[in-house]
Amino acid sequence: MVFGWGKKKNQDREEPELQNKVISLSDVLKIVTKLCKLRESQTLSMVKNIRDQTSSLIEGLIKIGDVLEKDDLNVDDVDKHLAIIVVRGKNQVIDVIKKDVTSLPKITSIDDAKKLDVTLNQILKKVGDVLGRQTRVIHIFAKKYAAQLKDNLEVMNANHSEIHKILRNFDVTTSTSDKILDMLNQIENLKNDRAECTKKIIESKASIQSLMEKITSLEKSIEQVKSSNDYKSYLDLKNELNLFSTKKSKIKNEIDSQFTKISRPLSRYEYASSLDKDQKNILSKLVGEPFDVLLPSNKDSIIIILENVRKGVISGTISVKDIDKTSLQITETEECLDTFINDVSEFFEKYALMKNKMDSLRPANLDSLENELEKSMSLKDDLEVKSRMIQEEISDADSKIPQLISEMEEKLKKLSNTSYTVLPSYS
Repeated sequence: MVFGWGKKKNQDREEPELQNKVISLSDVLKIVTKLCKLRESQTLSMVKNIRDQTSSLIEGLIKIGDVLEKDDLNVDDVDKHLAIIVVRGKNQVIDVIKKDVTSLPKITSIDDAKKLDVTLNQILKKVGDVLGRQTRVIHIFAKKYAAQLKDNLEVMNANHSEIHKILRNFDVTTSTSDKILDMLNQIENLKNDRAECTKKIIESKASIQSLMEKITSLEKSIEQVKSSNDYKSYLDLKNELNLFSTKKSKIKNEIDSQFTKISRPLSRYEYASSLDKDQKNILSKLVGEPFDVLLPSNKDSIIIILENVRKGVISGTISVKDIDKTSLQITETEECLDTFINDVSEFFEKYALMKNKMDSLRPANLDSLENELEKSMSLKDDLEVKSRMIQEEISDADSKIPQLISEMEEKLKKLSNTSYTVLPSYS
């Protein structure tokens, strides 16, 4: 409480009975705009009325200040020191009234109303502060002014509180309408996203259907190719070639078995010899994979290597446990050489003939058909995954829109005395 004035008690008001209306989503913007304009008009009208009432109080304050300035308050009848205090207090009150009690702004907009709120608050604070400091002076030496000031400021304070309350309510209206408009934008964006997703789903379904038809066609083409006599002959030759390939293992085992007998002296000769590059390569293969180098073109080099190993064994430069036995094993290997080379050559010749014949029977377009089938199936799978993701976005929008509409209905109810049921619409 400042200088003895307080706030008016709020009187209980009966809540008006809510009306019920069903509207479409497209009507919300018009209703909110209309309500906001109505509230703005009502707010300005109420504030303007209170301003006009308060303006006369401002004039009253100024008049009190003028009269008080001319009143000597009979200070000649009191102690000199006390008189100084009274005069100083009186002058402070008069100075504040002259300086800070100003005319109120005209009300043509909400900004004007807010300026009025600030102006009144400043006037009340300044006057209230000075009267609070000089309350004893006023109540003792200026009693006839104290009652006037109290009554005047009490009404001004009540008016200011009412203006502040009206503007606060209007701010709530503005905030609520902004939230409703934001929800409308969210719903519109969700509807647009949903429409775009629906379009993509339709396009994806068409693409998937087209791919399924293509896959079916490719599968039929591949089936036709594989049911041809040439393809059956190709498969027969492929099986025959696979069986023939096992003969390589038999030949290889026989060769490995013989060369294993002289693997130790061959290995030692490999480290000690000074052969040319080709002979070193042949020697290395004889130690590791003799099958790979037992070719007619390598026969002379192989014999030279074996004879050099024999000489090394006999001379002692290549140490072995039994020289005679090792020499005999080298002889055996040389005697088997023609048979091994013939077996290897015959194998490669027959294998090449069978492979060429098999390749000639393989349908030329089979690989391209199978590659195209694999590509189409992969693309179809990708489209199905994307379609499921897009459908989830649609479901998400379908759940968010009703939620936003429900929140919007609550805010519309706060904005007016009407309970709205908003019907959504989908494009």
